[in-house]
Amino acid sequence: MSTQQSIPAGGPIGIFDSGVGGLSIWREVTRALPDESVLYLADQAHVPYGPRSQGEIRDFCLEIAFYLRASGCKAIVVACNTASAVALKAIREEWPDMPIIGLEPAVKPAVALTRTGVVGVMATPATFQGRLYLATVGRHARGVRVINQVCPGLASLVEEGALHGEVADALLGDYLQPMLSAGADVIVLGCTHYPFVIDAIRRLAGPGVAVVDPAPAVARHLGQILRARGLLGGRGPAVHGFQTTGNPGVFDRQVLRLLGINVHSMGLAWTEEGALAAGV
Repeated sequence: MSTQQSIPAGGPIGIFDSGVGGLSIWREVTRALPDESVLYLADQAHVPYGPRSQGEIRDFCLEIAFYLRASGCKAIVVACNTASAVALKAIREEWPDMPIIGLEPAVKPAVALTRTGVVGVMATPATFQGRLYLATVGRHARGVRVINQVCPGLASLVEEGALHGEVADALLGDYLQPMLSAGADVIVLGCTHYPFVIDAIRRLAGPGVAVVDPAPAVARHLGQILRARGLLGGRGPAVHGFQTTGNPGVFDRQVLRLLGINVHSMGLAWTEEGALAAGV
């Protein structure tokens, strides 16, 4: 699958997720790097990734990375904690010459913030089971109790746009209660969907609890890597593309609801051979 080619500094940054969660990363990347073009790909045919097998997730991610590379992207952001936990190492091994940025729950800054010595992490089972997460906790959380809180249904709630109201509050309340009861005063958002309900999380958790969104740090790190590699663009106006393996019309409405911008996304399809094809 790997193809060796020069990396064009004028190419877009590729960002992908299983759905709309990675738009929280897109938002911060475009704020931090306003002159850079970005190609966002939502694999909504397979959303959410969390309950799927590691083999499935790895295969999806490798094909998406291949597609983005073939589309001229100069860097790839795996804007999904589950995908990063499962497939980041494999993608980097496939394209060692290309900047590949992944996500890991922001345990390190959370440990620096906690006063009670208890940190809560909201994420999927696949993230918690991944070696990346276990290594991060092992390196940075010595002497601190970390509460792993799985949040089934929360990513789907964001996909559906149900960000406010009694249903969202009830679900979030159920997930926050074990962490707060354990004394957590810092909560880490370990899924890119969750920043879209960060206001509700902060309101329900109370003013004494800090909520950590890793997206701004990811955007800063990306900028540092592009600068170090001589890959910053900025030679013309930024052009942003959006693609989805789901329904483009539905996705466009999701983007409008979450980001407040109008887009006209392109549809993609998965072939029987497991490849991505354009033109849907």
